[in-house]
Amino acid sequence: MNSIRHVPSRVKSKRTETNLGAEREHFDKQQLSSISKAINSAEAPLKEKHARRIILGTHREKGAFTFWSYALGLPLSSSSILSWKFCHVLHKVLRDGHHNSLQDCMRHHSNIVETGQLWGNLHDRYGQLVALYAKMLCTKMEFHVKHSEIRCNLEVTDEVLERVAGTDVNNVFQVTVEVFDYLDTELRLAETVIRQLNTSSTISTMTSGQCRLAPLIQVIQDCSHLYHFSVKLLFKLHACLPPDTLQGHRDRFHDQFHSLKTFFNKARDMQYFKRLIQIPKLPDSPPNFLHAASLAKHARPVVVIPDEDEPEQQDDDDDDPEPLIDVSEIPAATMAVPQAKFDIFDQTFGPANGGFDDREIQIETLKRDLELLRLELERVKGEAQRYITQLKSQINSLEAELEEQRVQKQRALVENEQLRMELEATRRRNAEHESLQASFGEAEQRAQVTEQRYNKLKEKHTELVSSHAELLRRSADTVKMLSVTQQTQEEVERTKQQLAFEVERIKQDADMKVEEQKFEILKLKREFEEKRAELERVKGTLHSNEKVGEQLTSSMSALQAEKERLMRSVSDKEAELSSLRQAAQLQQSSLQQERERSTKELGELQGKLKEKSSREEQLKQKLLDEQFTLLQGTVSEAESIIQDAVAKLDDPLHIRCTSSPDYLVSRAEATLGSIDKVKSGHSEYLTNMGDAGGLLRALTQFSHLTADTIINGSATAHMAPTDHADRLTENCRGCATQSLQFLKDLKSKASLQRADPASIRVVVQKILMLGKELRPKGMDVRQDELGDLVDKEMAATSAAIEEAVRRIDEMMNQARKDTSGIKLEVNERILNSCTGLMKAIHLLVLASTDLQKEIVEGGRGAATIKEFYARNSRWTEGLISASKAVGWGATQMVESADKVVLHTGKYEELIVCSHEIAASTAQLVASSKVKADRNSTKLTALQQASRRVNEMAASVVASTKTGQEHLEDKNTMDFSGMSLIKLKMEEMESQVKVLELENQLGNERLRLGELRKKHYDIAGVPATDFSEDNGLASVPTSVAPPSPNPTKPSIMRKPALAQKPNLPPKNMPR
Repeated sequence: MNSIRHVPSRVKSKRTETNLGAEREHFDKQQLSSISKAINSAEAPLKEKHARRIILGTHREKGAFTFWSYALGLPLSSSSILSWKFCHVLHKVLRDGHHNSLQDCMRHHSNIVETGQLWGNLHDRYGQLVALYAKMLCTKMEFHVKHSEIRCNLEVTDEVLERVAGTDVNNVFQVTVEVFDYLDTELRLAETVIRQLNTSSTISTMTSGQCRLAPLIQVIQDCSHLYHFSVKLLFKLHACLPPDTLQGHRDRFHDQFHSLKTFFNKARDMQYFKRLIQIPKLPDSPPNFLHAASLAKHARPVVVIPDEDEPEQQDDDDDDPEPLIDVSEIPAATMAVPQAKFDIFDQTFGPANGGFDDREIQIETLKRDLELLRLELERVKGEAQRYITQLKSQINSLEAELEEQRVQKQRALVENEQLRMELEATRRRNAEHESLQASFGEAEQRAQVTEQRYNKLKEKHTELVSSHAELLRRSADTVKMLSVTQQTQEEVERTKQQLAFEVERIKQDADMKVEEQKFEILKLKREFEEKRAELERVKGTLHSNEKVGEQLTSSMSALQAEKERLMRSVSDKEAELSSLRQAAQLQQSSLQQERERSTKELGELQGKLKEKSSREEQLKQKLLDEQFTLLQGTVSEAESIIQDAVAKLDDPLHIRCTSSPDYLVSRAEATLGSIDKVKSGHSEYLTNMGDAGGLLRALTQFSHLTADTIINGSATAHMAPTDHADRLTENCRGCATQSLQFLKDLKSKASLQRADPASIRVVVQKILMLGKELRPKGMDVRQDELGDLVDKEMAATSAAIEEAVRRIDEMMNQARKDTSGIKLEVNERILNSCTGLMKAIHLLVLASTDLQKEIVEGGRGAATIKEFYARNSRWTEGLISASKAVGWGATQMVESADKVVLHTGKYEELIVCSHEIAASTAQLVASSKVKADRNSTKLTALQQASRRVNEMAASVVASTKTGQEHLEDKNTMDFSGMSLIKLKMEEMESQVKVLELENQLGNERLRLGELRKKHYDIAGVPATDFSEDNGLASVPTSVAPPSPNPTKPSIMRKPALAQKPNLPPKNMPR
């Protein structure tokens, strides 16, 4: 049997090359198919099987060369969806592909950047996402190229992260910034995707939404690891650097923490992610980096990808799934070798036995076995893959549990360390307390010993001082005795010399006598004997003299010993004195040096003091100049403000501006207060010209308030009588002139001392008095009481109406008892119409109260209700006046109705009261309507109530006139019995009565006009002055248009607070 081993090596190499080429071709074909199906322009999510094949291809060829060779040919610039899917596949290749894929991708870094810039400049939804995705991928590649120890899937241990960060704080700082930038790009991409998904009509269950959301799975995986890295690095930085230096890092981390938590929460709620990924939960608050123990509370977020056992659905045109390790032989297409090749084989090796060789059978058998083994291997690989996935999930869960256990261990260690530190601190405090007590006792003992030693030293010092004085006295006595001894010794020396001289002389005499005796022995024998006796006598004398000399010598030696003792004592004293003198000289020299050094330092300090004094003088002068320059600038600005205000007095456009006397009075009072501040600031500046702050603030306030007073005075003059208007305008001009003169005096140093704002005060006081004269006469209520007064008046009005309804019911019951027939019918009709009018007025008051509450709540802002009423005092006074008028009209109507029912009154009084009530309610509606919102439902209700009041007032007038017609006796005039003269006389009498009545009517109308004029003068301000606030602009709320003649009361005037309102004016008789 032939074996395949006998095939020549050349044939084996050819077959191997053929197999490898076919395998490579099959691999390229499969990669191209997967890339083309994964990266397309369809708005659908990427299929995992295509991405898995591309990733397995990178592991097979140990790089991404094939992927990029096909990816470069993709038309990325033609479709944003195509570019989006390309970025998604590239992200997966970087995360899960071979580690050499990063280097292959970095070679095409510029292509990714260009793609991102291209779509970033176009207004396309996917284009914006592609630009952010490309930027994120570039940041990811740059980070992992720089830190190659961190894999692209970011799954590294804390030890690797510590090794990458190193021990250099600058390197840790830089790595932290890079991790922040990395996380920023991830979060920006995720936020943009979710924002587009929220703004569009797509949802996570649609393919268009899933196409956007699919890459966020990898983003979630990256963000969980980057969050853990940033926490670890920040804790490490806080252990090396002060907290103030890392404030920016903490702020940036807090922003990223809240963004990441929001992203995880939103993604966790989406249906698309629930079956694909388990998103971890972040803590409620970020870690406290200022407290090192917080690191133990940090738990590493773990992302879990659930295991999917779903069978992979093959497309019709999909190739076979590629295994992890390719053991396939030549494809089936290449198995059918042409017959020509077999002929060449036969020609080379000869024909087979009977046309069929055993080797072929063996080859076929081996191929079948190989196919079975490959299928078995595929099955084993599938099971292994499932086991690997399950093991990975178990590993992730175990890692999470391990991390939790590590956290608990770290927390326990931290708590143990804290307790140990507290115990040590307690022990140290106890030891310190005991040592302090012992040291305190020792200090007391040392203090006592020191005090005893001090007392002993003090006594010793006293003894030394006394002994020193005694030694000085003894030294003086010794010196005296020494001088006496020296004198005695000198006398002894002189005596001894004299005795020696005498002895010498005697010897000479004796020798001379012996010589003479020798020559004159005979002659002088007797003389010799005499001389011999004399010699004996002289010898006795000499012997006595020698004894005296010996005595003197012994006394001399005693004196010498005493002298030596005294000399030694003197030398000791001199040595002591010399040491004291040297110490005194050293102290004197040190004192001299200290004095010289102090003198030198004193000279230097005096020089510096003089220099500082001169510099302070210069700075003080500079400060004075700057303060005066600031004063001049402020004065110039104040002059321009006042000049601008004066210019508006003659401005034609300003003529249309009006203001109220109340606002003018408030401005004038504020101006007077500012004048006092200016005067105080001027005196302070003259006292201390180095500080002009008070004067500058006072001048600024003074200029604005003065200009405001001038402008509002002119605006008030536009509505004042001629006399008041002229005086007010003239005073405004005088105020401006005096203010400019005062400011001119302040600008010059020569006239600064005599500048005085007293003349301005006089003019402003005149303006204030004119404003008070122009104010309404009935304003006797303080502004802080207006709010309470409004509520009181509205309540009083409601009470008056209810009382009127009650009295009308009583009158109705009394009329039913006292009258009958037509009179009862007329009385019932009148009283019923009055009751209906009162009820309508009551509803109107309630609607007005509700509208007022809505106006106050909507317009008061942060102010209180009383402050709102006080700020809008004119409007408030209008409400008060209108409510008073309504209450008074209701009371008058009840009285008139009572009189009519009792036949003691006139029907005309009831008609007039009806008109009065209608006018008062119209005034109340107009006052309430000024500040109301046009779209307010309560305003609509108020208007409906007002129309109801008008209808009921008309009903009262109609019922009154009807009852009057029914009750009046209309006698038929019979002139048949009168003559012509009699008729003429009656006609003349009738004409006389008509003229008298017309004259009375004219007089009454004149009286009515005067009454109204007086009422308007008491009320004060016309209706055109009603405004929403006390500013210049006004909102007219008058019932009738204003008349060109200001003396005629042709417009509705607001009634005074304490006055009874009158009827509106009638220009023509009815």
